Amino acid sequence: MTRPLALVTGVGRTVGIGAAVARRLADSGWDLVLTHWTPYDLRMEWGVERGATEAILHDLAGRGATAEAVEADLADPGAPALVFDAAERRFGRPVTALVLCHCESVDSGLLDTTVESFDRHFAVNARASWLLVREYGRRFIGAHGTGRVVALTSDHTVGNLPYGASKGALDRITLAAAHEFAHLGVTANVVNPGPVDTGWMTEGLREEIVRRTPLGRLGTPRDAAHLVGFLCSPEGQWVNGQLLKADGGLV
Repeated sequence: MTRPLALVTGVGRTVGIGAAVARRLADSGWDLVLTHWTPYDLRMEWGVERGATEAILHDLAGRGATAEAVEADLADPGAPALVFDAAERRFGRPVTALVLCHCESVDSGLLDTTVESFDRHFAVNARASWLLVREYGRRFIGAHGTGRVVALTSDHTVGNLPYGASKGALDRITLAAAHEFAHLGVTANVVNPGPVDTGWMTEGLREEIVRRTPLGRLGTPRDAAHLVGFLCSPEGQWVNGQLLKADGGLV
């Protein structure tokens, strides 16, 4: 049987949620197209993880998946269509699941956010997500009930205003697809994994989150990936139009 094809955005680091989602889907029988954008990592404190793309693709191949990586600046309105073009050209079949793990996330609050930063957050987190979902809906030809859209979100806003506000827009865009894509039989859900340490937390923040979480530990990329994997599975078909929290009871 031909393996279904998933497009997972924001897979630039081996420790990220996107990479964990890709591994989970590969284990479940999916082939994958992954996007990443190196200039974003260059701007961030953690920097570029050299060889990450090659390592992720090698790992996925070991799990039985055929995978392709596409570097794409999702702030460019033309990028979503080009990514889908690359996926179809490489695999010769359309995307069955779209998982949105990409983001622009630069800390700033109400008083110090610049217009440039605000606009870029919305371009990447909201507009690009809309264009990706729109492109998916235009091209989907799978059997009724097999299509999946899953977006990773956040409710962080204090001191992280443009990120949180643009993620709120992402939520609404994704949940609209649960109804507007009803004729396609596509489910669309949003996953809020809570604070997941992928290298950005300070030691003090880690301790605070562990103290406040009933289960007494930090969230991991695998925690989020397990839920995404379920939503993309046949067993997850009846879950639709939901914003699901998987944060160990923190909120």
